[in-house]
Amino acid sequence: MRDGPPTPAQLIGDIAAARATTVADFMAAANSHYYATRDPLGAAGDFTTAPEISQMFGEMIGIWIADLCARAGNPAFRYVELGPGRGTLAADALRTMARFGCTPIGIHLVETSPTLRAAQRTRLPTAAHHDDVDTLPDDAPLIIVANEFFDALPIHQYIRTADGWREHMVERRGDKLAAMPGKTPADDIVPAALRTAAVGSIVETAPAAAAIMQGCAFRLARLGGAMLVIDYGHAGPVVGDTLQAVKAHRFADPFADPGEVDLTTHVDFTALADAARPAGAAVTAVAIQGDWLQRLGIDARLQSLATAAPTRAAELQGQRDRLVAADAMGELFKVMAITAPGWPHPTGFTGGAA
Repeated sequence: MRDGPPTPAQLIGDIAAARATTVADFMAAANSHYYATRDPLGAAGDFTTAPEISQMFGEMIGIWIADLCARAGNPAFRYVELGPGRGTLAADALRTMARFGCTPIGIHLVETSPTLRAAQRTRLPTAAHHDDVDTLPDDAPLIIVANEFFDALPIHQYIRTADGWREHMVERRGDKLAAMPGKTPADDIVPAALRTAAVGSIVETAPAAAAIMQGCAFRLARLGGAMLVIDYGHAGPVVGDTLQAVKAHRFADPFADPGEVDLTTHVDFTALADAARPAGAAVTAVAIQGDWLQRLGIDARLQSLATAAPTRAAELQGQRDRLVAADAMGELFKVMAITAPGWPHPTGFTGGAA
């Protein structure tokens, strides 16, 4: 019996021994090793996230939290971040919140990587770390931020074959790993609206993401607070293979070098919303990141920073454009909020709660 998930070497060994594994188990084992053994962020890493591009991103989230808490009556609350990277977003958001007299009674980071935990401690020395959301405190409202967190969680893939739907299994083909249809029928698992898709179509489900979202939503319903989700994705259900790998800021083969590349998928915001609603939480419409940041005031913040540092004006404008422009992150990335019953509708989102 193994103690914990297999290492990439064990995973490859299992597959080589003809023990096929689901895409979900493959992704979970590979990413667990990947994040535990490196800092993947920045120019020297494999990818860059919005907080690392510009301080303005975290500052807008700080403004969003300060505004929401003010309209909720300034309750004592705990700041929670899921997958907080180097702690950059939290540091920028908390600094901005403090300018408005909004200071949490505790900072809690859900992070399993020892490497990233060390980086977070340098920016947030008073923060408490958690392996998962189940150990978060339950004595005060929570403001939960999840930026590029759900995209790295494992997904199941199902492919339509001539004989019906089958789960994609990772197997060895020659000297390579590849996803191949399994033998067990899976028609009942595929959303009814997609079951008649053409042969070769792929449908993805993310039960791990749904479970975490539902757990957070029930905590919010019980304790009060809100959750902000920012990620690249879509409103499902949809057909399509979104599993991708990134290495040194370039796309790579997801099945080559497991544990040495970052594996992600597009987030289904409809599925996350559906997971939150049974708790009685209110769910906003999904916003485009670029629009959301502009409603929060990123252009005014850009002008303020550029005025204070004129020699950085072009650099700051470039940072803003990477976050907001439709041909950069502005349209691909989406934003959604979940609020506890009785909490005000959060700013930046059109319409009321869904």
